[in-house]
Amino acid sequence: MQLVLVSSCLLGEAVRYNGGDKRCNDSILQRWFKEGRLVSVCPEVAGGLGIPRLPAEISNGAGGLNVLTGVAKVVDSNANDVTTEFIKGAEYALELARLKNIKIAILKEGSPSCGTSFIYDGTFTSTKVFTLGVTATILQQSGIYVFNETQLTEAEILLKQLEAEIK
Repeated sequence: MQLVLVSSCLLGEAVRYNGGDKRCNDSILQRWFKEGRLVSVCPEVAGGLGIPRLPAEISNGAGGLNVLTGVAKVVDSNANDVTTEFIKGAEYALELARLKNIKIAILKEGSPSCGTSFIYDGTFTSTKVFTLGVTATILQQSGIYVFNETQLTEAEILLKQLEAEIK
């Protein structure tokens, strides 16, 4: 059975910066949970950040690739540099995926770690930029397919294809 990496907050775990969650009640995710497919990860917590914590964004909306290459930083709303923790958490998520031979990740859209199609621009004004977060980038660069919580149907189609290839 192919496992799926999933942002912990989507499973109802209270790991977000504000101490809350973003539970996703989509029937596909719920079925995968019952099947024992899901491997939960919160890269920010895995990287050493606490709960709750100050919100963080990637400076200048530069995206995860620029963080991973040292061009941009992740800063919290008090301008503290939390880049190291974000990279450490992304590397943890990648290692977890590799250990479990995971090919698909479902990540929380908009997060500076997990955003798959947008993040916020670093101004803390809710301005979106269309790029990936740090963890989404490192996973995608390593050949793992990244989806967000609104793309579960697409992820399920790919999951079925991957499992058919194995048989």
